[in-house]
Amino acid sequence: MKLSLLTVGLGVVVILLSLYGLFKPVQGMALARKFPRSQPAGWALMLLGTGWFLYIVNYEPIADFTAYKNAMMLGFGAVGVLACIFVPDFLAVRGLAIVLMLLGKLMADTGRPHLDESPFVLVNQSLAYACVLAGMWLTVSPWRLRDWVDWLTATKQRLRFASGVRLAAGLFLVGLGLTAFRNM
Repeated sequence: MKLSLLTVGLGVVVILLSLYGLFKPVQGMALARKFPRSQPAGWALMLLGTGWFLYIVNYEPIADFTAYKNAMMLGFGAVGVLACIFVPDFLAVRGLAIVLMLLGKLMADTGRPHLDESPFVLVNQSLAYACVLAGMWLTVSPWRLRDWVDWLTATKQRLRFASGVRLAAGLFLVGLGLTAFRNM
């Protein structure tokens, strides 16, 4: 994947989430508060993360584990599906954590070859490591996302301010993707 495409795509996702919080704060507050315990979002994110992880394992050249690759794929897939069934508490947060860590890997892998081309690539790399750290933090203590969302959505003004900051970050990412990363 091209670094410019990845950065613009991430920026667009951040912008869309921000616009919802800016223009529909009441609905955004309700939706955000439901997210940590949402079963549909949990299943979707967990299955997305499981599929993405299986894709990576399938195409990763693991010479030491070639004989066990099919068993590993079956086992990892089963863990992802069984987690949806037997660990329903904060499933959306756990699924988000997996997706964040895999997104961090994708961002780091995509940006690494371009580190010497532009100092702005460090923005991408820093965000990649922030995604991985956030994913690890949410894996260890998923209830903290619920607490953070409750704090963030306590007032419309707070949600609008946070959405404005996210909007600026999303616009910055789109700008980077279209300018500094244009040929990467």
